[in-house]
Amino acid sequence: MAPLTADGGSPVPVQLNHTIVAARDKQKSAEFLTDLLGLAPPTAYGPFAVVELDNGVSLDYIDDPEIHQRHYAFLVSEEDFDQIFGRIRERGLPYWADPFEKHPGEINTNDGGRGVYWNDPDGHKLEIITRPYGG
Repeated sequence: MAPLTADGGSPVPVQLNHTIVAARDKQKSAEFLTDLLGLAPPTAYGPFAVVELDNGVSLDYIDDPEIHQRHYAFLVSEEDFDQIFGRIRERGLPYWADPFEKHPGEINTNDGGRGVYWNDPDGHKLEIITRPYGG
């Protein structure tokens, strides 16, 4: 049985709503992401700097001195890929075609799309792709 909406209405499919991202400086890390992806600036909600994605999911950054690097992949259009990748290069950020950093300065063309990896200020591996893997 699918869960009901918060107001007791019709069932909705299971969807990711938000996840918490640990950062040494939540504001700096959240702004790094919104700037590169071309998103609205982060907003404050309690102890979080919230980055709203276009599909209703948010990344809620919180200050935490103990960082465990994670991977965050973003599905973008071909046009957005060009803009985001341009900002990565303009800032001189190292980037790779793979998450293991074996192909520096390259992008990948997996599944007929394009993809690239780079690190955020806390070492989280960020990725943009234009096609879902396995699609």
